[in-house]
Amino acid sequence: MSAIRIKVGDTVKVIAGKDKDKEGKVVAINKEANTAVVEGVNLVSKHTKPSMANQQGGIIEQEAPIDISNIMYVNKGQTTKIGYKVVDGKKVRIAKKTGEVID
Repeated sequence: MSAIRIKVGDTVKVIAGKDKDKEGKVVAINKEANTAVVEGVNLVSKHTKPSMANQQGGIIEQEAPIDISNIMYVNKGQTTKIGYKVVDGKKVRIAKKTGEVID
């Protein structure tokens, strides 16, 4: 299992699956399952019972987790791999295509 280089808040593009070529922000990451939840991607219908929080109940659409291997980081409109470099004694992420520091 490789290291997860994508973080919450990153803009990513889906490179495989039913939602291929869609873009969105990463909402959550599960390191144990190697998955990420991306805004507006991999929507599934969930049937909910009425409860105190949701009085109406019914069918709602929500994002389901997608495998990390099926998403790629987007930098300036193009997908790129992520690498690491030490800058001023601090380890930072860099975009492999441009060499720019991400964070």
